[in-house]
Amino acid sequence: MSLSSSATPLSEEDKLRKMELLRAALPACQPQEGSPANTFTKEELEELRAALTGLKTGPRDAPDAKPAAMPKKNDKMMDIFDPKAWEGESPQGGDSSPQDGQEEKADDDDGQVSWYGAPRIPQGLVSQTFRQKVRQGLFHGPTNAQCPGFLQCNLVILPEGPHSFDFLLFCQRNKKACPLIEVCDVGSPFPHGVARGADLRTDVPKYAIYRDGKLDKEVSDVTEYWPEKSVAFLIGCSFSYDGALLDAGIPLRSAEQGKNVPMYRTNLDCRPAGSLRGKMVVSMKPISALDIAKEVEITSKYPHAHGGPVCVGNAAAIGIQDIDKPEWGDTVQMRPDEVPVFHACGVTPQSVLMESKVPFAITHSPGHMFVTDLPSDISF
Repeated sequence: MSLSSSATPLSEEDKLRKMELLRAALPACQPQEGSPANTFTKEELEELRAALTGLKTGPRDAPDAKPAAMPKKNDKMMDIFDPKAWEGESPQGGDSSPQDGQEEKADDDDGQVSWYGAPRIPQGLVSQTFRQKVRQGLFHGPTNAQCPGFLQCNLVILPEGPHSFDFLLFCQRNKKACPLIEVCDVGSPFPHGVARGADLRTDVPKYAIYRDGKLDKEVSDVTEYWPEKSVAFLIGCSFSYDGALLDAGIPLRSAEQGKNVPMYRTNLDCRPAGSLRGKMVVSMKPISALDIAKEVEITSKYPHAHGGPVCVGNAAAIGIQDIDKPEWGDTVQMRPDEVPVFHACGVTPQSVLMESKVPFAITHSPGHMFVTDLPSDISF
């Protein structure tokens, strides 16, 4: 089709629009420097005609103008103008959420997750064997020194709503105390990204249930308490670098004495988030004075597990008056050559949930972690 004049004359506005369209479509054929504005040479016009033979020109309301063909409908495409598409429903009105009685599909047929960058988790890991023992009720104790080399996590479950959003924001604002590792889909107890075949309702040695900011009970299975519209959060734990400390010849006094680690509420304020506010909680490790530099160097490589210490030696500097009276965990005997080293702790959420009087929450019991299949030194 040529660019010959149409029977219907062009308005000045349409002429200007036509010139702008042609110049935008074929920049190489724009008038050269020195040419009058909005004009073409004869050679430029002929080149445009040859290059744009398929272009329909003329007034927008030309009688022979045909509407552009609509693309064929694709059921896999989302119609962004359909309100139902934003409500979790298909454009045809069907509900895209799992039907009643249907279990969420955990992974692919081989047990692997399949999104880009997903971890390739093999079968037969010691962490999987450990979680199976926990699920069968064969292990109920603290997880310090368990499964060295695997990332351990604190657990928080909240009903979907303002408190779960506030907690997500709290973790983002307080990464030292709450380094976020995984957030499950609403209602899902399956942490696909960190543990193959795991179930957060059964795979933690001991859980704590809080109501209106107070500890209600501790149980070994929370299946019957799990909210239908739950949001589960996994937060990195300092137990994750226990293996690295042992490899460096730094003993773990709490594990040697068969005790839980001592944990204390400090005078260090966390940054508030919505309805949530409170003080940081720390755990304590007795470390030989000659190993302090080594301990700091090792733990600082694990920012996803609270990283390096927040205080060394002077407990009073962070508001701890008596290290023999922890708020959580057990008192650990210290040797004369040892110094108390305090790390941020994943019990901070429990303290914050209690101080903020959140109506309902499930967490791990302090010291009783969820063991993932990820290596403890993984980079996030």
